[in-house]
Amino acid sequence: MPQEAIFSPFFATVFLTLIVWVYMYIRRISFFTDIKIRPEDLAVPGALAQISPPNVSNPSDNFKNLFEIPVLFYALVLYLFITKQVDTIYVNAAWVFVVFRLLHSTVHCTFNLIMLRFYLYLFATLALWFIAIRAALIHFGR
Repeated sequence: MPQEAIFSPFFATVFLTLIVWVYMYIRRISFFTDIKIRPEDLAVPGALAQISPPNVSNPSDNFKNLFEIPVLFYALVLYLFITKQVDTIYVNAAWVFVVFRLLHSTVHCTFNLIMLRFYLYLFATLALWFIAIRAALIHFGR
């Protein structure tokens, strides 16, 4: 398997983050326009969160969430590439991570059914745990 194959799920996660960013700003700008608020009125930290309905705050929360666990994913992908350990198992696990993160973001940014969102997050994170534990076992087993 080519080592570069791990970068397809890597970039899928990057573009998921960028798509959520765009969606977040579409929702925010629409909200600002609807309530006729000036950006200056939101200068105090937390002001937007206090007045935002879920269809505005959820995409923002999801965007922030994409800078938590996925950061470990990016680090592990780079580690696997640098150490030339990329194989089919890692690539498939990375795609599992991406698919469940995509589904998690879709739920979080739209109808936000909490338990469904939790399970999607759990499955994505379990895929990441698998990648991390397998990589660590191989690293320390050398």
